[in-house]
Amino acid sequence: MTTNAMSGRETGRRVIEQRGLYFEELDEGALYAHRPGRTVTETDNVLFTTMTMNTQALHLDAAWSAGQPFGQRLMNSMFTLATLVGQSVPQLTQGTIIAQLGLTDVSFPHPLYHGDTLYTETVVTGKRLSSSRPGQGIVTMQHTGRNQDGDVVALATRSCLMWTREAHAAAQQENVQKEPAQKGTIEA
Repeated sequence: MTTNAMSGRETGRRVIEQRGLYFEELDEGALYAHRPGRTVTETDNVLFTTMTMNTQALHLDAAWSAGQPFGQRLMNSMFTLATLVGQSVPQLTQGTIIAQLGLTDVSFPHPLYHGDTLYTETVVTGKRLSSSRPGQGIVTMQHTGRNQDGDVVALATRSCLMWTREAHAAAQQENVQKEPAQKGTIEA
């Protein structure tokens, strides 16, 4: 693997790289609390909503939203979903996921407003080794997002294809061996 960062060998230091958990390290039934929380802002909402071409007044128009049942603008639910999943990445899947296979059972039981803080928790609800992809496994996770008051604002079930530690190390070693030689300077 090529990187611009200095390796432990070059600095004489032990290198600890942040990563998610491998398939065998994920515990079914354990509650993974992802911290810190993320305080969501009006800027987040307006940028995400306009970037994704969602012109829903419920996210953009404060005057119109004031007359609606919640009395104010709501955070875009797709932003909430993306943040819910994103908060789990450093602790669970950073560098150990092969692919996200799908999201199901997505719901938003309580609104998320500008200024709320989203806290995400994940429970691994199932895992099995892949029958067709040696060294890989399928993990099912239930993500729950709560605001600062503990109200559940988002739920989603996510399935991921994950590496086992041994297979990932072997794949990385294979990739290192395939890398072209370092480019050098040719003098005339």
